[in-house]
Amino acid sequence: GQSVHLLVIADGESSRFSNKDEKSKKILISKRNEALEKAGKIIGFKSIENLNYPDNRLDSIELLDLIKEIEKRVLNYKPKLVLTHYHSDLNIDHRKINEATLVACRPLPGQCVKEIIFFEVPSSTEWQIDPGKVFSPNYFFDISATIEKKLNALKCYQEELREFPHPRSLKAVKNLALWRGSISGLNYAEAFIIARKIT
Repeated sequence: GQSVHLLVIADGESSRFSNKDEKSKKILISKRNEALEKAGKIIGFKSIENLNYPDNRLDSIELLDLIKEIEKRVLNYKPKLVLTHYHSDLNIDHRKINEATLVACRPLPGQCVKEIIFFEVPSSTEWQIDPGKVFSPNYFFDISATIEKKLNALKCYQEELREFPHPRSLKAVKNLALWRGSISGLNYAEAFIIARKIT
């Protein structure tokens, strides 16, 4: 029921295929962007913007540069709610995006962002083994009516999907939603952590 504007920071491909030539990398990034557009139409994003920073290398980008990119979108869209990665994901890009988002959305007087929540990413969030950094959700959203739509959107990313029992398989993603539902009294749910909520 929300108008959702998606900001994708990294290209998601360039680090995986370092042995490929530049033309091949561009083709893979283009395919990923096409999948993003298709999935976005299924989900119903109002806008999608992709900055195409290098994948798994956001720790080599000045944090201030990332903050400024996010701040630009906050000023433009004036969101009340911002969703971002969990701060202890195994993926370095996720951690840097979380950090930049929290700075860009800091609660200064006049800040439009009133709520920040962290989401989990299969094959990144649950692979964190430090007991003090394990994802412990405190907010559950019922997706029983939209689980099939979400899975159809995920099918657009054939290059990303793996065979079960990999956590990024369709079966594992559906089972995660079933598990999150079962621990919150729902059929299917997505789980989040409320990082900040100002009312």
